[in-house]
Amino acid sequence: MASHALILLQIIVLSSLAATAFSLSPYYYKNICPQALPTIKTLVEAAVYKERRMGASLLRLHFHDCFVNGCDASILLDPSPTIDSEKGALANQNSARGFEVIDEIKAEVDKICGRPVVSCADILAVAARDSVVALGGPSWKVRLGRRDSTTASRTQADIDIPSPLMDLPALINNFRNQGLNQRDLVALSGGHTIGFAQCLAFKGRIYNATNIDPSFAKERRATCPRTGGDTTLAPLDSTAARFDTAYFNSLVKQRGLLTSDQALFSGGSTDNLVNTYRLYPQVFRKDFAQSMIKMGNIKSLTGNQGQIRANCRM
Repeated sequence: MASHALILLQIIVLSSLAATAFSLSPYYYKNICPQALPTIKTLVEAAVYKERRMGASLLRLHFHDCFVNGCDASILLDPSPTIDSEKGALANQNSARGFEVIDEIKAEVDKICGRPVVSCADILAVAARDSVVALGGPSWKVRLGRRDSTTASRTQADIDIPSPLMDLPALINNFRNQGLNQRDLVALSGGHTIGFAQCLAFKGRIYNATNIDPSFAKERRATCPRTGGDTTLAPLDSTAARFDTAYFNSLVKQRGLLTSDQALFSGGSTDNLVNTYRLYPQVFRKDFAQSMIKMGNIKSLTGNQGQIRANCRM
């Protein structure tokens, strides 16, 4: 009996050690390649300085990556006979961008480190954080040590990436499927305080919705006609190049650009959170950072899972 108990204890200890060894850590590259994170930061800042919209694009890449089979850089894979590229998914096609920035970062980091030791998935996670900071948003300690997937799924991307047409129940369910709650939903949606959307994504709202400010609808119709103009861009809030709380203020005024934006303030269970974030920017910044860490942990590949890609696209 005593020996059986000892064996059981050893199994528990070994399992615990394995979980610790393969868990993500902010200090993963401290000894492996201490210059990796400063290098990513420098290149992200340069890209955002060149085009401020790029900050939102890099944040979106990380988001769209994590929602499809976890944060594994599958979104970066180009189509091939064996890869069902997520770049062709409805939410990404002719929309997801910033791939060349990730390529540049990967090449420079591998050069600095002397070999491919930094995963593309970790680069996406760090670039998202550094983009937010570059646009005036909060910082957080990105947990690192992810590995890259060997496969992708356009079909799964079409299922899992939330649609701009979703109502509140659909959004809540979509995020719940990823292990994220309503607070995460509203906080992460606040990422729409930066960036733009294409006319096709909000055309139905500005012509058909009843919960929209008439002057705002008229303003958006001026550049988004009923027919055509699908790729014309409009800012997601009034300060699209600055991370602030203008997004939440716009929702209270029924000036949310996307149906899924305005759904967060529509007499439902998330109204109070929208008001909290609108009135208390520091609460939003804190919750956004925490939700980004939580999202970054979705189904991460660690240990001997996946690979460290030498080329993020293949």
